[in-house]
Amino acid sequence: MPDEQPLVALDDVCVAYGKNEVLHHFSLDVPAGSIMGLVGPSGHGKTTLINVVVGALKAKSGAVTVLGEPAPPRRVKNDIGFMPQSEALYADLTGAENLRFFGTLYGMTPARLAQRIPVVLQQVSLEDTGHKVVSEFSGGMQRRLSLAIALLHEPRLLVLDEPTVGLDPAHRVALWATFRALADDGATFLVTTHVMDEAANCDTLVMIHDGRPLATGSPDALIASTGTDNLEDAFLVFERGEHA
Repeated sequence: MPDEQPLVALDDVCVAYGKNEVLHHFSLDVPAGSIMGLVGPSGHGKTTLINVVVGALKAKSGAVTVLGEPAPPRRVKNDIGFMPQSEALYADLTGAENLRFFGTLYGMTPARLAQRIPVVLQQVSLEDTGHKVVSEFSGGMQRRLSLAIALLHEPRLLVLDEPTVGLDPAHRVALWATFRALADDGATFLVTTHVMDEAANCDTLVMIHDGRPLATGSPDALIASTGTDNLEDAFLVFERGEHA
């Protein structure tokens, strides 16, 4: 059961790049122990919102609270696992060495790293490739290693920007099963995606268009409220303003 206090809260947040405002009076609560998905076309504010949550961008106005702390959440940074769209890996190190390096930055002890590295490599289906240098990894393997780094220190909050881009269907399904198991154990996820069949795995969706929330609710509720058969059609109904 999610806690009553949201782990992430945005209140009337505006974000601008120069004179171009890309998030417009955005409010959002992310319940603890749940998977919240941000869905919508590329270039409409999903990554900007993610970057505000992790402190990579500063809001022009409004309030952002993460794990009870105003953003940027420096004091609780080790309670957050962040996976950006672009990989930040060391190509000349092996997968395990990358994990050991980033785990040390999280303050993990050698004993804890020895315990966790095999676990996360298995979670992302890289258990047989941790000894290989990253320069030999495919793009999908690098994506999965980036996710392993985000999972490594067992953070309370996982902020994942398009975590399954470039992955084959089998790996996508396996990773979403991992996300669900971790959420059932109390982890909280804020995930962006533009793939509607993946969005159906979330507890709550926020449909975003032009830097504004179009609709919020469970996947089933959003579909039912629009009288459509799937999330893609439901999004189009909200986008056209045809929802009563």
